[in-house]
This record gives sequence, structure tokens and C-alpha cells, in this order.
Amino acid sequence: MKVLKFGGTSVGTKESIQGVLAIVKESFDKGEKPLVVLSAMSGVTNLLTQMAEHAAEGKPFDENLKVLEEKHFDVVKSLIAVKFQNPVFTKLKLMLNDLDEILQGVFALRELSMQSKDLIVSFGERFSNYLVSKIMEQYIPESEYINASHYVKTDSNFGNAHINEELTTQLIQALSYTHADKLLFVTGFIGSNDKGRVTTLGRGGSDYTAAIFGSVLGASIIEIWTDVNGMMTADPRIVKKAFSLPILSYTEAMELSYFGAKVIYPPTMIPAFLKKIPIAIRNTFEPHLAGTVIQFESDKSSYPIKGISSISDISIINLTGSGMIGKSGFSGRLFTMLAREQINVILITQSSSEHSITFAVNPQDAAKALQLIAVEFELELDANKLIMPELEENLSVLAIVGENMKRTPGISGRLFHALGRNGINVRAIAQGSSEFNISVIISKDDLAKALNAVHDAFFAELKKTLHVFNLGTGNIGATLFKQLHEQHDFLLDNNDIEVKVVGISNSRKMLFNEAGINLEGWQEDLEGNGEIADLSGFMERMRAMNLPNCVFIDNTASKLPATYYEDIFKSNISIVTCNKIANSGDYAQYRSLRDTARLHGVDFFYETNVGAGLPIVRVLKDLMMSGDRILKIEAILSGTISYIFNNFVGDASFYEVVKKAQELGYTEPDPRDDLGGVDFMRKMLILARDGDHVIEASDVDLGAILPESCLQAASVDEFYAELLKADQYFNALKDKAASENKVIRYIGTLEDGKVKISLQMVDSSHPFFALSGSDNIISFTTERYKERPLVVKGPGAGAEVTAGGVFADLINVGAR
Repeated sequence: MKVLKFGGTSVGTKESIQGVLAIVKESFDKGEKPLVVLSAMSGVTNLLTQMAEHAAEGKPFDENLKVLEEKHFDVVKSLIAVKFQNPVFTKLKLMLNDLDEILQGVFALRELSMQSKDLIVSFGERFSNYLVSKIMEQYIPESEYINASHYVKTDSNFGNAHINEELTTQLIQALSYTHADKLLFVTGFIGSNDKGRVTTLGRGGSDYTAAIFGSVLGASIIEIWTDVNGMMTADPRIVKKAFSLPILSYTEAMELSYFGAKVIYPPTMIPAFLKKIPIAIRNTFEPHLAGTVIQFESDKSSYPIKGISSISDISIINLTGSGMIGKSGFSGRLFTMLAREQINVILITQSSSEHSITFAVNPQDAAKALQLIAVEFELELDANKLIMPELEENLSVLAIVGENMKRTPGISGRLFHALGRNGINVRAIAQGSSEFNISVIISKDDLAKALNAVHDAFFAELKKTLHVFNLGTGNIGATLFKQLHEQHDFLLDNNDIEVKVVGISNSRKMLFNEAGINLEGWQEDLEGNGEIADLSGFMERMRAMNLPNCVFIDNTASKLPATYYEDIFKSNISIVTCNKIANSGDYAQYRSLRDTARLHGVDFFYETNVGAGLPIVRVLKDLMMSGDRILKIEAILSGTISYIFNNFVGDASFYEVVKKAQELGYTEPDPRDDLGGVDFMRKMLILARDGDHVIEASDVDLGAILPESCLQAASVDEFYAELLKADQYFNALKDKAASENKVIRYIGTLEDGKVKISLQMVDSSHPFFALSGSDNIISFTTERYKERPLVVKGPGAGAEVTAGGVFADLINVGAR
């Protein structure tokens, strides 16, 4: 036989009760004749408790009593045929009258004892089981209501009674013998003492009832039907990627339950554990799903852990002092005293020096625990052998659980890497010698972030989620969004990465959506639903959302975002930027940004600062990391300048080529912003710094392309007028190069720690001779590439390639 237990939500409405009937009837029709245990209808226990408390305070409870009556009578009217309704109404009315009399007594005495409270709340289970048994009787005449208080015998610890196992076993076995032909509906949660006074079994009491009956009767399985699809890898309300676990061992389930998983309560499993009876967690509302089976041994799993559990609100007490060192019995004295006062200790950790003990308690017990310690250890405190205990509040416990942990090296490392990379400080750690559980105490504010980060770290078959905050929606930003949208499925299938853009801002509007902004219609969403843009507010909101695996992308050319970079790193958020300003400012700022990123374990990627989509920064770093020594770097790092000199051939004048470049959109509105070489200088400066050279912008020898008259022109029109006048100067350069079979190139050179950028003429032996279009090119001469330099060449400008470079940097963050 099997035991079926249904929770309050399973019998909470007329519709859900019909689901329960279908499940029970299906089992019965298979010849299983299950024993059914029901909780009170959802909300009823709270309603009964409220009525009891109101009566004790002298407040009216009639309205709540009426609500209770209507709730149950509505079910009778809907699910029981009219000809069978009157006896059921009569029985329920008699029970309601009994309840009313008890409440009137409490009201008259203005006193609510635990004994009276147990009796009052017991009506919830009595109502639901009687009601459902009568509904089922229409289909299965053998159905019968059983009040478990006649069979489950306990002590007189009202509110959390303990079972008299021997007597309870005898009574349940007798019940089974006398009702062998019946389909029994048994009240969960309640029992009675040796005087017949009703008691309750505490938290998880209905599950406990099911386990007791299952254990005594030798059930093949105990099915706990609830409103979730089994035990999950994490709390699905916080971790959206959480999924149900098919099989758990008793030990794993107890560890998960102890640390917050509310699906099942640990004492429930003890009777089943002793008899090795499997417990299945099933969903009443999705009965076709297998749910979770909790059994004596776990199954083999590809995951190193089974789940992540948590307790959202705890306090810790730190007790330190020399009086603990070498004092046998100190811990026993401390924890015996706390147990005597009914203070539950959630977690304990002690330093190896025996100089300190840290333990966690429920926040409501913290003040009492401090008072008890002050009294118990008064002499030690007065003698300064102990320091007055320190209380820390607003904390949470996160625990990873699984039997595989004991056979898998690096579990702790993976846990702390996930927490550390997301800036989550661990206040205390506890691990049992069994290695089934590692528990950490963290700030309550970081719990959701921690659960998601750790879940991503341990369940590798799931997709790692990057939460992106993007500043700048111009050509590069808009193109990046298009690329992310188009490559979404590819990233999921091939890189196990999901990118969610959760924040967007430009100079006018900013928009946030923790679930992810739709990149198909982001423009309309930003304009229609966005707030007024505020850079400081954007940064504050990004930090306040406190999401795991965050990346800030700077797709602007503004100076202001760079002023926030250091604070962003300190918030454990990685940065990807195509904005050169931060890296080409003062060297002290350049160094500080790297040191801060390294200190906080986050990434700072800026490949597009130098070569748009070309892998230049990465190649340089790889060469240096592999031990190669850079001898010389030569580069053309301006697509605009490259285009101009590649087309300054034949009969074309320099004026005509520049004008054409501007018409094609290759130059800035004022071409001098390109031809002045400042942007090129910034790129070379970044390369030099990444090559381990301490160098400022003022140290760069920046040669001119344009005559001084062009640079000093008052407007763009005047610039072109001066450029036209300078035709003779540029033609002379072109003719000289042609006469020597050379071409003109504007080349940056890094050698011996010095950067020089100048116009040069190179022949066919030079790797830059055959450069075409607007391509960039860079040549690395190193100890390994001395005879034939390593050359990287390709498009050095354009929204597509620059956005592609930002995209690649972003994915590299996800790969770490």
C-alpha cells in the first residue's frame, strides 16, 4: 500500500479538491487502496489561529467563523450531490458549534493556553478530511473519515508534541486490521495525549502524520502532494533557472530542508528513514510529472552538488576571548544553556585556536541569547577572559548540498570563486566532516545575487547569464544590440551563455528591466517607457539591482563615464568599453583601474580601444604572458588616415581625397579630428602602456600630417581653403614617394619605451606597403618574431566591426 498526503493548497479550492479526488481514484482503481492524509484547506489554520487570538484579546471573531463556514459549505454545494448534502451540512455545523463554544470560553477567560490553541487549530484538518471523505464516498463507498487524534498518541508538549511510538504503533495496526476494507482519510497534524486532549505535531505535522502511518503500515512509498514539481535545485522564486531533482538521498533532502527548502520538513523523514521507505514529492496541479523521489541512496549525477538552499534572515553571535582556550566543556556549557532555553542554533563555526566561536540563531532569539551568555559567563566577562559577545544582524545562510561533494575536488573553490567574483563577502563558513554540506553566511542583501551566481557556477549544463548595462545607443550601441539579438540562440547552443541587456541609457533616456529588454524593439521601449537620463542615477540603479555576473558596457566617446569606472569595479562589475578616454588619460588612472579590477576579481576588456574589431590588445597580452619580449611595434591605427593615403595616388589631390573621405563618412565632421593624429596617439599610448611602459600622452612624439595653416583655420570651410592652398606641399610628398617606388604612410612606432608617430615613406619590403582601403595594420617584432614580424591586418573602423569587438569582449567575460 501507499500513503498519499495532500497539502493545504491541494485542498484549497473546489477545483484543486477535484484534482485530489482524481489522483486518489486513479490509485484506488489500480487496486492500491491508499491511505490518504489531508492538511486543512489553505488559509484555514491561519484563520483559526487569528480567531483564537482575537477571542483571547476580547475581540469579535464571528465574521471569521462565518467565513470559515462559507468556505466549507461552498465545497459541499459544488461537489456533493444535493440528496447527500444535508447529513454533511449537519455534521459540519455541529463541528462549527463545538468550535464556537471553545472560542466563547477563550473569549470569556481572556486566556489562550497552548492546549486550547491546539484544540482550536485541529478543526482545520477535521473539517477538510471529513469533507473530502464524504465527497469521495459518492464514487468510492468504502471511503471513511478518521480522526488521527484517536490513534496518534503523544506527550503533553502542546504545539509541538512528541510521539509515543509504542502506543501509536499498536493503535494504528489495530485500525488497519479493523478497517482493512476501507479507503481511509486521516487528519494530519494532530494527535492526543494520554488524557485524550488534542495535541499538534508542530511544523510539517501533516507530513509527519503521513510518515508515521506509512512507517507503521510498511508502505511501499509515501507521496507528498503539494504545489511544486518536487524539490528544486534552488528556490524558484529567486533562481528562475532552478529545476526539480529526480532523486535525492535522505541525507541530501534533510540538509536541503534544514537550510530553508520548505517542501518537506526534516522530522517528517525520520520514520521513513528508519524503514527505508521512499518519499515522493509530487505536484497536485501537474500530476503527470514524476517529481522528486527521496530514498535511502542517491543516484549517480553529473552535477557535483544536488542543490542550493538558504535561510533568508539570521543573526550571528561572535564570542571571543582567551578564556575559551583549552577549557574543556566550554562549548558544551554554552550550547547546553541555549538548548535549555529553547534557542535553536542554526550553524556553528570555531577557530582552530579555540579563541572564538561563531554561531547563528534566528533573529528573534538573538537578544535573549546575548542576555543568557551575559548571565552564564558573568565571571569570565568580568575577568576579561571573554569579550562581550558581538551581534551581527541582517545576514543569510547559503548552503550547497550533495553526496557527490565528498568525491569531487575543488567544490569549495568553485563556491568561493562564484561569490568572490560577484563581490559577495563571506562572514562565516561551516562544513561538516561528512562533506555533504558547505554553508556560508553572507549579507541578507546579497542572497538573491549569491543564489543565482552559485547556481550558474555548479549547474554547468545550464546557461550562464550575463546581465548587461549599456551606455550609448549610437551606431556602435545599436549595432551591438542587433548582433546580440541575432546571435542569441547561437550563444546559448555553442557558448552556454545567455546575454540579458537589463539597462540601457543614452543622453536623453534610460530604461531598466531585470528580466531583460527586448532587443527587437528597444528603441520604442526606451523612448516610450524610459526615464529621463541621469548618469549618476544609472550607475546607482545598476548597483542597487545587485544582479550576478554584471557587465557595464561603455559605447560612448564621453569623458564622464570613465570617472565612474573605479566605483563600478568596486561594485564587482566587469567593464567592456570602446571608449579610449579612461585608458589614455593620466598613467596613474590607467594603473589604478587595472589594480582595482584585479583586486575585485572582475574583467576590464577594451580591445576596440586600439583596433576596432582587430585582435591587437589580446595578441600583445598573449605574447607577453607567454614570455616573449616585445622589441618593436609598428602600426597604422586610423582607418580614416589609412583610406586617405591609400587613395592619394595618381592625379588625385590631397584636398579631393579628404573631401571624398568626408562625403563617405570616414572622417569626423571636422577632418582635423582625424588628421591631427590625436586619436591615433591615444591608441599607441594604450599599446605602450599595455606593453609595460610608464608613459604619458606628453611623452609621445606626434608628427604632423597637416601644415600649421590648416590646423589653425577658424572653421571647416577655412580648413578646406587652406588645404587647397597646400596642394603643392602634398604633391611634393607624393611625387617623391613615387620616384622612389614608395608609398606614404602615417606610422606609429613603439621602440625602447618611446612612441613616435610620423609620416613615412615605405617600399615594397615593408609589411605596410600593400595596405589598401581603410584597413588598419600592426606589426609585432619580438624575440620569437624577429626575422619575420607578426602582422595583424584588417578593417579598423565601422560600426559593425567595432560592435563585433565589443561583442567578443563581452563573451570573454562570460567565459571566465
